[in-house]
Amino acid sequence: MPTVEVGSKVPGFAVETTGGSFRFGARREGSLVVYFYPRDNTPGCTTEGSDFRDLAPQFRRAQATILGVSTDSLESHRRFRDKLKLPFELGSDPDHELASLFGAWKQKNMYGRKMMGIERSTFLIDSKGVLRREWRKVRVAGHAAEVLAAARAL
Repeated sequence: MPTVEVGSKVPGFAVETTGGSFRFGARREGSLVVYFYPRDNTPGCTTEGSDFRDLAPQFRRAQATILGVSTDSLESHRRFRDKLKLPFELGSDPDHELASLFGAWKQKNMYGRKMMGIERSTFLIDSKGVLRREWRKVRVAGHAAEVLAAARAL
């Protein structure tokens, strides 16, 4: 499956989330931030989710919707969302179709062992459905604030 590139239209997609089915179309109100993270309840993912949570009111004011995505189950996502009190939905991508579309499904090297998994990545899509920014191999510290600044600039 080809990956989406900055400056190109993002094809329509659907993903099951903690709030029901999320369908992305070419036109929408405001922008969409899709952040891919490896696993619920791990230190980096907890910090990243908390950072997006803490800035969620500012994202709303910038007319940006946040969607977190990993391969974890919806039940795992619900527990994670409730534990962190996340005010946005988490999408379950068990077959990594959405992660593959965005090029976030990668071979990783964990303690000398090669395996496939989600590379922490974030994508900012404008109201016309065009991918405007991407962040790959994300370092969590300060990342949500950087994404917010980009969303405000749209």
